[in-house]
Amino acid sequence: MAGSLFSKGRPLVVGANHRSSSLGLRDRLFAEDHELPALFEKLREKGLTQALVASTCDRVEILTLDEDSDQAENAIVNCLAERGGISDAELSGQLYRHWDEGAVRHIFNVASSLDSQVIGEPQVLGQIKAAHRIARENGFIGSELEALMQAAFEAARRVRRETEIGKRPVSIAAAAVQTARDLHGDMARCSGLIIGAGDMGAMVAEALQSAGLADLTATHPTASRADAVSRGLDCAVAAFDDLSRLMVEADIVVAAVGARTHTLSSDMVQQSLAKRRHRPVFIVDTSVPGDVQPSTERLEEVFLYDLHDLEKVAEDGRAGREAEATEAERIISQEVADFVKDKNERVAVPVLVQLRQMFEDNRDTVLAEAGGDAEKATRLLINRLLHTPSLMLRGAASENGSDETPDWDTVEAVLRQVFDLDVPNKEKNK
Repeated sequence: MAGSLFSKGRPLVVGANHRSSSLGLRDRLFAEDHELPALFEKLREKGLTQALVASTCDRVEILTLDEDSDQAENAIVNCLAERGGISDAELSGQLYRHWDEGAVRHIFNVASSLDSQVIGEPQVLGQIKAAHRIARENGFIGSELEALMQAAFEAARRVRRETEIGKRPVSIAAAAVQTARDLHGDMARCSGLIIGAGDMGAMVAEALQSAGLADLTATHPTASRADAVSRGLDCAVAAFDDLSRLMVEADIVVAAVGARTHTLSSDMVQQSLAKRRHRPVFIVDTSVPGDVQPSTERLEEVFLYDLHDLEKVAEDGRAGREAEATEAERIISQEVADFVKDKNERVAVPVLVQLRQMFEDNRDTVLAEAGGDAEKATRLLINRLLHTPSLMLRGAASENGSDETPDWDTVEAVLRQVFDLDVPNKEKNK
């Protein structure tokens, strides 16, 4: 793309992500929020005035706007190399660089979570918004970069509104939450029970809490282990001897004992269902071998999912997100094209303002000189407006072919296009 999108420089992104670099390098480049002010100060020392730093587990990249893109690139590479404690040359091979429209497309893709390890992850937009806020607090967001970021946020919102890219679960915990919602709806109306202290069970329970499950109780065959789970999840605790009662009250059960025996038998679950008046129950068995007797799955109103079932839901979710990514990419392409078009059109605004003012000035002058004679005024105005262009056009035609003047055919074509003149039929002139 020729020229710059902005009056104060070209957009440029330099960084390392999960595709371009090793995890070890990204760990060395990673900057916590409280470290960013010092990083911005280094960028300022190297001559940058507008910049945004995105620092996550997947990427560390710097977006800037600068009139001298080569100097800006060198400044960013040097700054990242200093942070990683390696040479510019050693770092350079693991970095990507995007300029102009490519930089715009990149930041739109990042904000929309199309450039992530897991496509469509909703927290990515929040991370970029946080990076934008920190850059603004450090005085590194000028009007040009602000316009670019707001356009990126709008592109991300369109992707969320018009596709299903962020609505499919891609992890076992997310699959458990989605399945629970499909069965029970609002998590806030549900009661939950976690049996045991397995890590996967705790992860699923935490995900359910994040989804709105507030009424959660922990139990374990060992009282001290139950207390530990309760503290870790900040939930209620109950004695294991009360398991039958707890099963009656629970809409969602997470089994995580891992004792290699069936903690929940089919008969126990059936008895609890009778007392629940056959209200459905969602049981997540996170242990291998399972904590729940397999025949439980045959009971009506019981929805039993083990890790294999949840992994299948997650796989379907990942495949669905990839399919939605095609539509998301179409949206991004449209948003990038609109943004670039808008910026290119704005380039013409100053000269158009000057042109209109010049026409108005000439109009005022000829009206005064014509003394109310409309025919004289219009003739004077035409002559005034065409005088300088006519001299320049005759000069360009007479010097056609010289190094100092543009090619006459080009000048004529532009003139005809600007003023919507008929294209002469050259065949008639032969």
